Amino acid sequence: MKKPISALALIGLSVFILAACLPGADDEGCTVIAVGKKASADGSVILSHTDAGPDSRIFVVPAARHEPNAKAPVHWGIQDPSRPLRDDGEVLGTIPQVSETYAYIHSAYPHMNEHQLAIAESTINQRPELVATRENGKQIMTVEQAEIFALQRCKKARAAVELIGALMETYGFLPSSGDGAEDLVIGDPDEAWVMEIFGVGPGWTPDSGKPGAIWAAQRLGDDQALVIPNWSIIKEIRAEDRENFMVSANYMREAIERGWYDPAAGRPFIWQDVYAPLPVEFATSRFWLFYSTFMPSRAQWPQRKLEQNPMATINPYHQIVEPLSLYPFSAVPEKKISLADVIAFQRSVFAGTIYDFTAQPQWLVSDGKGGSKVSPLATPFPGSELRALLKLSNRRPVARHRGHYGMVCQLRSWLPAAVGGVYWVYQDNPYISPYVPVYAGCTDTGPSYQEFDPEKYSDRSARWTIDMVDNLCNLRFQDASREVQALRRPFEDRIFADQEKIEKEALRLHGADPRRARAFLTRYCRGLMEQVPPLYIAIRNRLITLFTNNRE
Repeated sequence: MKKPISALALIGLSVFILAACLPGADDEGCTVIAVGKKASADGSVILSHTDAGPDSRIFVVPAARHEPNAKAPVHWGIQDPSRPLRDDGEVLGTIPQVSETYAYIHSAYPHMNEHQLAIAESTINQRPELVATRENGKQIMTVEQAEIFALQRCKKARAAVELIGALMETYGFLPSSGDGAEDLVIGDPDEAWVMEIFGVGPGWTPDSGKPGAIWAAQRLGDDQALVIPNWSIIKEIRAEDRENFMVSANYMREAIERGWYDPAAGRPFIWQDVYAPLPVEFATSRFWLFYSTFMPSRAQWPQRKLEQNPMATINPYHQIVEPLSLYPFSAVPEKKISLADVIAFQRSVFAGTIYDFTAQPQWLVSDGKGGSKVSPLATPFPGSELRALLKLSNRRPVARHRGHYGMVCQLRSWLPAAVGGVYWVYQDNPYISPYVPVYAGCTDTGPSYQEFDPEKYSDRSARWTIDMVDNLCNLRFQDASREVQALRRPFEDRIFADQEKIEKEALRLHGADPRRARAFLTRYCRGLMEQVPPLYIAIRNRLITLFTNNRE
């Protein structure tokens, strides 16, 4: 066994590393889960999204009416947290405006509108030949801008797919998260669709007569669930089946013309294989975790539990590298998936698997009895400098300390839209942060969730107070994280316990006057949000007191 590293060598190395609060975090932080209405425990369609986009401010963009012949601006810079709230940045062009737009909830990416239409996003890899930038073409439509237009103009998922597809073909897909392509799950209370968008490479112009993107969409079966871990998941496409597939006119032609697919070769056209590069383990590890968790009997999944080989965390050559074809587009879960299950998955740090950062032997210290134990400093979220010092191989849990926010949308057909759609949102790191609800009928969010300056800490900002606790946990993570969970749990448990009561009252008010129901839900959700900064300031003070360096 390796000689244990002294805990003294680790003290203080991860304190106040605030990389998560700076623009430019990597674009591989978005895990999406989607659950069909017959696969969920309560009959809702569930969409979730963890985000690495830099802006974490959460606010409601109201519905609006527009004059005939008005134009809607197409922006660049929607995800920039340095801009004032509601400033979407540089205008690259315009598209025709519609007479009425719907209210929606917005952050770095927009997510749910007042009609329970919701969108979750995950940046995916694409072939380098398909990368289009502002410098090498005339495309102007980022995925977040297309999502905004869809939420403002559509009530149903199918219509949103068609609109986004038309926007991308007409105005050209412009990547905004590095040079990646995009994967969306678009859902309403009845169904969900996966939509994948790739670029067409350099040199595209609107007057070329060619589509400005390659895209395909596939409907999620009502009894199925799926995960998107920053990788394409659509496989064989049956374009003639319009009930379950939608495609751009060039969905196969681009591959044929580029020599990536030969129809005469007798092989099926597998979208995922043609347009995405070979998979990387940061993606397959999350495929494996999702399907081995919710569909354990579906296949002979690779064995990655630590009890089989505790040293497996440092010996990648003993690890089976599975083909991407092992993982389906979607599958029927063996037990129906609840909202709580999805939240737990978003908080996953691969505990008990070979991907568990805290299980690597560099964390072992003497137990004082001739043996060893895991250091209380062992963290699933080590920063780059700590990884370099301890020679820890980089890992990527589902929960991200370098994330910015995330959500789970609960979409329910049996309730009025204002009450039926719930946007459960966290800020910063889901492992540390609480989830709070914002209903589709809410007209505003708490001021503390609208405030975040990445260059200046503020006790008034929910994001900053949560982030401070997240960083303080690295003083002594094993003990500090338990303190956080113990202090967070009553607040979060009360929210879930009160959900039925709150919705019952909202329904009563809705029957008399929908405006009163919206006002009630807005007051309730804003009130919960405003409890978060004081709670996390109290948790911060508790951690400082417990783990001050004035103690042994």
